[in-house]
Amino acid sequence: MPSFSQALSRVDGLVDRVANRLIWRLASKPRDVITDAPLVSFTFDDVPDTALHNGAAILERHGVRGTFYIAGGLAGRVETDRTLISPEGCADLACRGHEVGCHTYSHSKIRRLGGSGLARDLDRNAAYLRQSGVGPAATNFAFPYNAAWPLARRELARRYRTCRAAGEGINRTAVDPLMLKAVEIRQPETDAQALTGWIEDVVDRPGWLVFFTHDIAARPTPYGCTPETFENLVRYAVEKGCVVLPVEQALDRLGW
Repeated sequence: MPSFSQALSRVDGLVDRVANRLIWRLASKPRDVITDAPLVSFTFDDVPDTALHNGAAILERHGVRGTFYIAGGLAGRVETDRTLISPEGCADLACRGHEVGCHTYSHSKIRRLGGSGLARDLDRNAAYLRQSGVGPAATNFAFPYNAAWPLARRELARRYRTCRAAGEGINRTAVDPLMLKAVEIRQPETDAQALTGWIEDVVDRPGWLVFFTHDIAARPTPYGCTPETFENLVRYAVEKGCVVLPVEQALDRLGW
């Protein structure tokens, strides 16, 4: 029989799933992705330092750039299986031409922050990025834990061009800019290698494929992948003729 904490966790996850599905289904101002070329964006959440040292370097070797969603409250944190990016690392990413996005400051599910709490949290992250030497201000957002919340949409729309969740899908028609779908790159390795099928899909029927992951390490967490897997995926996208862009540049290309 599950413990009380396990039961609470299941209820919490159910609330997240229901909220996300409602938002995708009831999008008030959907947009269509109109493009002759297959678009691909590689994005990173939390941004462990291996995403900088390995992920960004792999993208650069193939002549492309990515989007890195930063939560300032995680800065420099040392955990059992990863270390989070420092303020200097954030500035380094921006100087190398990568996009730095917002992932909240506290890395909390936004429904737990409340309206005024969310605004304060986002202001705090903007100040953190500014003090880290990142400019201009972040214009794209990714939900911590991929958990959206309908009541937060007005505040998020006021600040950002897009918000990214998960959804395991390609953005083509009736796309909600405040709820972009994305495909996760994560362990096990066999699943990560199979992600080339998503690239083939977007090449066959052009749209906007957004990938997301966390660490890029020889011994990755369950939420990341190895450098070999990530490089194979980036190489495959480039060789198949995909236009690989950070989120902000993809939006400009789409005319959103």
